[in-house]
Amino acid sequence: MDSKNVISSLFGVRRALIGAIHTGGLPGTPNAARGVDAIAEECAAEARMYAAAGFHGVVIENTHDRPYLKGSVGPEIAAALAVIGYSVRRASGLPLGVQVLAAANQSALAVAHACGARFVRVEGFVFAHVADEGLIESSAGELLRYRRMIGADQVQIFADIKKKHSAHAITADVDLAETARAAEFFLADGVIVTGVSTGQPADPGEVGCVSQAVNVPTLVGSGITVENIGEYADADAFIVGSSVKRDGVWSGPLDEARIRALSQSFAELPALARPL
Repeated sequence: MDSKNVISSLFGVRRALIGAIHTGGLPGTPNAARGVDAIAEECAAEARMYAAAGFHGVVIENTHDRPYLKGSVGPEIAAALAVIGYSVRRASGLPLGVQVLAAANQSALAVAHACGARFVRVEGFVFAHVADEGLIESSAGELLRYRRMIGADQVQIFADIKKKHSAHAITADVDLAETARAAEFFLADGVIVTGVSTGQPADPGEVGCVSQAVNVPTLVGSGITVENIGEYADADAFIVGSSVKRDGVWSGPLDEARIRALSQSFAELPALARPL
């Protein structure tokens, strides 16, 4: 439960709908095919589509930089994302977030601070897990010290717990709610619950359990569709990407009709209970 009203302070509403913008392959990555200017223009156009449909925020993510590096990226990626982020923020006027894959959390903070973004989505904040890229270990201590060092305290940190595309056998004795409580104890500004992979829905029961376990906002970070959004009435925010793409495929272009349909379904959710 968002007892500190983090979501309303960021987005101006008590429950927020956040659109994901997947940047094209950035310089030096295997899928790089266009210049940063062209990518920035495309991302800005997507941001305007989200804004026109009534979304409350957007988040940029270097999704097409596969295969991802673990825990860091080169300065060329951070520089490109800062340019893209600035273009997106100017184009839409919406609060902006940044995620840098995979678990390049300090780079995400640096990008956010440079381009005026309001939040970052981070991986591996507490405990450890085995991701596609290898072992990802807790970053909270270093990350929050880095945030203070660069003067980015205004950038909120939303932490994935039991991250998608990962094996969690090494923390099998730590349930999702306890992981969320640990993230809150380590000063995350919000926690994100996902399904097992991109586009796969989170368990509604787990979302509800996490929401009851913490006093920071609970976000759903994958698998939200027109058909299932009503199952997540306990969530404080939704990060949406795959289902609003053409044919629901994450790598395709945005589909304006799908964006508007999801926005309408979101508007029909029952009001959140007020924090005590």
